[in-house]
Amino acid sequence: MGKGTDKLYITHSEWASTDSFGASHGFQSKTSLPFKRLPFKFCALSLQPYENPVCTDTGVVFELTNIIPWLKKHGTNPVSGEKLAYNELLKLNMHKNESGEFCDPVTFKVFTDNTHIVALKTSGNVFAWDTIERLNIKAKLWRDLVSDDEFSRKDIITLQDPHNLSSRDMSGFKYIQEGTSTLTEEQEAERANPLNNINTAAMGSAAKILAAKAAVAKARAAKSSDPNKNPAAAAQKSGAMSTVRKENAANTNRAPAPYNAARHTTGKAAASLTSTSLTPHTGNERALLSDEEYMLKPKRIKIKGYARISTNLGNLNVELHTDFAPKAVYNFVKLAQKGYFKGVKFHRNIRNFMIQGGDPTGTGRGGTSYWGKNFSDEFESPLLHDARGILSMANKGKNTNSSQFFILYRPAKHLDRKHTIFGKVVGGLDVLDKMEATPTGDGDVPLEDIVIREVVVFVDPFDEFLKKRREAEEEEMREKEKKRLGTEEDRVTWTGKRIREDGVVEGGGGGAATVGKYLKALPKEDEIVEVLEDDDEFVYQEPAKKKTKSAGGFGNFDSW
Repeated sequence: MGKGTDKLYITHSEWASTDSFGASHGFQSKTSLPFKRLPFKFCALSLQPYENPVCTDTGVVFELTNIIPWLKKHGTNPVSGEKLAYNELLKLNMHKNESGEFCDPVTFKVFTDNTHIVALKTSGNVFAWDTIERLNIKAKLWRDLVSDDEFSRKDIITLQDPHNLSSRDMSGFKYIQEGTSTLTEEQEAERANPLNNINTAAMGSAAKILAAKAAVAKARAAKSSDPNKNPAAAAQKSGAMSTVRKENAANTNRAPAPYNAARHTTGKAAASLTSTSLTPHTGNERALLSDEEYMLKPKRIKIKGYARISTNLGNLNVELHTDFAPKAVYNFVKLAQKGYFKGVKFHRNIRNFMIQGGDPTGTGRGGTSYWGKNFSDEFESPLLHDARGILSMANKGKNTNSSQFFILYRPAKHLDRKHTIFGKVVGGLDVLDKMEATPTGDGDVPLEDIVIREVVVFVDPFDEFLKKRREAEEEEMREKEKKRLGTEEDRVTWTGKRIREDGVVEGGGGGAATVGKYLKALPKEDEIVEVLEDDDEFVYQEPAKKKTKSAGGFGNFDSW
């Protein structure tokens, strides 16, 4: 009774799957959308409901008060990144009913997220597509139903098409992908104000303290932005202003965290607190991830991998999605590099569906991953089984990926969120046609063997990432060494003589005995200034006594 099993019951997951007719099917299809959809009455820039809507020629709707500051600052379309001017915006006239809902001005049909909405370029009036199609196009009446202005088919701008939601995909907006701020200067200043959204009238004397702190912070910001008073800003290239952040002693002495530092600690402090056999640890040190653990995090490596699957029918060139399925790509690349797929047959071939391989036993029950055990699924990606040539992992259930994979012949939506997609075929689709045309027998086994001769990895994204990491570390070490040794000017004295790395001044001559050009240096303590010769007739003479002054009185008058 179950799917592919001899069970006498159906589980909830089978009943709620996308290829069944269970009551939970509709809810699951709503919650498993591959992207975040922008509602029709929301501005594409502020992502908030609009009041004064304007749109572009492509049907992207903005709030007028939000798009004007953006155009002054950037001059581009925030969704596509193309150039956009003020005169290219079209003001929309949207009708509302008594309940304040947007609706069609002719049929009064309320607009929803599933309504096909269009606008006329000549007047800016917004209608439902059903109204335009039934009363204008089929009736061949090319006049606006509200303002009676003439228009053509080219003047119809689609604002929302429920059958084509790619324009409503917020993940494809350029300013969201680049993380560009949409706030104006006034909004940023308002958010930076520490007294914002605080009722200072009810705070008593604390309001004066907050006001004083805000004034000090404002004065420091003004001082740091002035290149004439801030030496750090004046030293920047091209006169760019910079803000100098004063750090306390703890932040200054703290070493920067390594690139592979984990979010969790080593646990030594907690373990030493509860165990007397461990050495006490009072600091929380972050655990360090290995290179493999660090690279297998989603969206950590954005370098695409490329490989060639050579078969007896031809070659298939595949592109590997390292950013969305790093574990599956790492497993496939490492198995291919050690020759795991050499001589392996495609054991299952279903016309108009897919071809499966990667099992050395050729039965569909064998195969192991690079780690020797099954690894987890990777579904946190926008990738779908929606095209021919999709490369995906085969499994026996949840988190049972090993070495087997399959290539689609046609889209298979029922496989979404059940199998990990890690690549696609980008070359050799004619070879895929030959594979699909191969006759099969019992159990969908090809009657003519389709054998993988070898899998050659052209671009290993993980080796490329480690190579760039090593180059960055070497460059950082060179910068530190250069800073330690100083620049060329730092290694030259004020007299023009060069200082070697060991600290000795080059030039010789009288450099050690003279200072500058005319001044002689003082002799060293152990330096011999004068040599005394021995004299045999030398007789010791007692030095003459100094005359002592009388302590007081008149003294002796003999000299008178």
